[in-house]
Amino acid sequence: MVLLYWDIGERIRKEIPGEDRAAYGKQVVDLLSDQLSDQLSDQLSAHYGRGFARTNLFNMIRFAEVFPDRSIVHSLSGQLSWTHFRNLIYIEDPLAREFYTGMCRLERWSVRVLQEKIRGMLFERTALSRKPEELAKKELAALRDEDVMTPDMVFRDPYFLDFLGLSDTFSEKDLENSILRELERFILELGTDFSFVARQRRITVDHEDYYIDLLFYPRKLRRLVVIDLKLGKFRAADKGQMELYLRWLDRYDRQMGEDPPIGLILCAGSSDGHIELLQLEASGIRVAEYFTELPSRKLLEQKLKSAVAIARERLAEGRDGMWI
Repeated sequence: MVLLYWDIGERIRKEIPGEDRAAYGKQVVDLLSDQLSDQLSDQLSAHYGRGFARTNLFNMIRFAEVFPDRSIVHSLSGQLSWTHFRNLIYIEDPLAREFYTGMCRLERWSVRVLQEKIRGMLFERTALSRKPEELAKKELAALRDEDVMTPDMVFRDPYFLDFLGLSDTFSEKDLENSILRELERFILELGTDFSFVARQRRITVDHEDYYIDLLFYPRKLRRLVVIDLKLGKFRAADKGQMELYLRWLDRYDRQMGEDPPIGLILCAGSSDGHIELLQLEASGIRVAEYFTELPSRKLLEQKLKSAVAIARERLAEGRDGMWI
């Protein structure tokens, strides 16, 4: 059915005279309605059955426009339904659309999960959305062609932990217990490929014990992920603590074929100045905020736009510095 709908959408587009072909979606349907009235819809319904009302013809044309390669559609049609595609085709940003398509296919999202991810602005919360367009395109091409996922696709900022039901005042222990109680939903927020490994994992250095809050293993990344929970803002000392965890795991717990472990410090507030100066990503460390109450979409959009602007400014400064 998916391929049929694509073929029909593509055929309609080709039948439009050259000077009108720049029009798309509803405009193309309007052109058709003037030329063919309801005849096309009636003919398709008679030949193929239901599903060819004017609105759905609009969807088919849009489908062929934003997914122009039939071979890619053929590959996706075995994993994504027409309802999946109907949600994907109206994402205006091509990079976001390709991200959601690839992740939906790879993580086998239901239509409901896809809709939740789009509403929750998942793409905009990833580090991938803050990269230069050409770099983002290369990573998305690797995701599409080779099923290669990068940390920039997996980790996001901020994380939504509103489902934990925490009150205004809580401790790190309360946060950890709530995450374990709602582990399935927490993993869904992290990414469906994450597997839970351990809680309060004890490591010993120079006869002194340390405890890792949470340890996960995302299969696609093939590496351990340490999650350290903080109630306040990120502090410089948090980097040293996480580096100790990562170096210990790399030396004593890393298995053959795995990549080096990476860390995620979840804080109630970020400290952009500290994060920039400490160059955390070079140490395999990410910092992200978490919200225990879901923010309004307007507030979230403001925060994400600000984060994207800061990230791109830093990248521009880095490129300029290379030429000095």
